[in-house]
Amino acid sequence: MNYKIFFQLLILIAVSTVIQAQEVLKLDDAVSIALKNNYDIRIASNAGKIDSVGVSIANAGMLPKLDATLTQNNNIQNSKQTRSTGEVQELNNAKNNSLNYGVTLGWTVFDGFKMFARYDQLKELQKQGEAELKMTILTKVGDVMTTYYDLVQQQQLLKALDTTIVISKQRLKTAENRFTIGKASKLEVLNAQVDMNTDTTTFLRQKELYENTKIQLNQILARDVSTNFTIVETVEIDDKLVLSDLNTLATKQNPQLQLTLINKRVAELDLKQIRATRYPTVKLNTGYMFNETESSLGFTSQTSNRGFNYGVSASLNIFNGFQQHRNEKIAKLQIENSNIALEQQTQTLNAQLAMAFQTYLTNLELSKLEENNEAIAKKNLEITLDKFKIGTISTLEFRSAQQNYVNAIARNSNAKFQAKISEVALKEIAGNIKF
Repeated sequence: MNYKIFFQLLILIAVSTVIQAQEVLKLDDAVSIALKNNYDIRIASNAGKIDSVGVSIANAGMLPKLDATLTQNNNIQNSKQTRSTGEVQELNNAKNNSLNYGVTLGWTVFDGFKMFARYDQLKELQKQGEAELKMTILTKVGDVMTTYYDLVQQQQLLKALDTTIVISKQRLKTAENRFTIGKASKLEVLNAQVDMNTDTTTFLRQKELYENTKIQLNQILARDVSTNFTIVETVEIDDKLVLSDLNTLATKQNPQLQLTLINKRVAELDLKQIRATRYPTVKLNTGYMFNETESSLGFTSQTSNRGFNYGVSASLNIFNGFQQHRNEKIAKLQIENSNIALEQQTQTLNAQLAMAFQTYLTNLELSKLEENNEAIAKKNLEITLDKFKIGTISTLEFRSAQQNYVNAIARNSNAKFQAKISEVALKEIAGNIKF
């Protein structure tokens, strides 16, 4: 008795270990893993951080620049000097050395407000990085949802195919029994065997597709592709979406539209910076320098200077070969292109929403229709199976009912999948996927 209990405990522990090893992956968990691990999201996030670090008054050119300098020159020459008195001095391998070192400070205090336009542009580039990150996140979260619901569809189809294999086995057993008692021919048994093998092949192909899709989801989640898991089959479709509400959300939240608006603002700031070159540039300069020189030939053999220097410089572009006019004209054309791109993107967005919404409505109707068809096909199969067992219908009629049932399940599952994907696509366009 003790041995029996011991082995039962071993079996329970083994079963428990297998269950725990297979993760139950919920959709929310999959999205969370993707947000943390996905390579594209991580790259976009780092790119956004780079843009954020770039937003500074120093990068815009508003702060002074302090430099430490050191210059030392040494030379050896054959020198000959003739003085005004006619005296000639000559020295071979004469050494001449000079050493300059110190600190200098330069500060552009006015450049036609170009530095302020540059600072505003850096802020816009930061917003651009944020919009690109959001677009990447929306795309990858949409990919996770699509792949996850695809797995739900495939898992439901696997169950249906598994059921039809069970039915085919029952049919084969019935055919063998009928053949044994002389109520059926060998052909009926062979046909049943062929159909069962066909169903098994279909099941194995579907299982292969299911396992490959699991690998694909693991790849999107950026984790070990061999990670095993099961999914939750519950699919709730939001059938309350309204096109006008989606349009309003897309106008405010669609990242592609936001990027187009930011590009327009960047083009306007480019023009502002180009126009700034029409104004003078004023710089302040100061520093403290040390100068030392040594000469082997001449009136002075050694000099040393040190001191503070300061000053101001101003420059104004008067003529540069009409380059200023050309640059401003190009910048204005770029602004015009950005306005055209904004109009184009708005129209594209409205068209995408309208088409996606129509697809969404159609898929909702198909989902309801196919759900009803599946119920009818199931009832038809039950009746057909009962009749087949008593021999009142042919094997061809039974096989037809069996295939109709599997096809009805596949269509129903696919209709729900397409309806859910349509919902996800609409929310992605509107920038409203929850994550």
